[in-house]
Amino acid sequence: MRLLIALLLPWLAFFTIGRPLSGIVCLVLQVTLIGWVPAAIWAAYAVSQYHTDQKIRRALKTGASH
Repeated sequence: MRLLIALLLPWLAFFTIGRPLSGIVCLVLQVTLIGWVPAAIWAAYAVSQYHTDQKIRRALKTGASH
């Protein structure tokens, strides 16, 4: 779902992953028609990294309990 948001409303994706400052910068970039594509790519990458970080945290938590 976040990936879809990242493609349609890139600035909003940053707010959903807890990066409001990046969201504001992305919104400024997205205002220009040419900036929409880089904003969407940046947001999709950030969401992907967020999901990877979440998986690593979960793995470390389960690994520490054993």
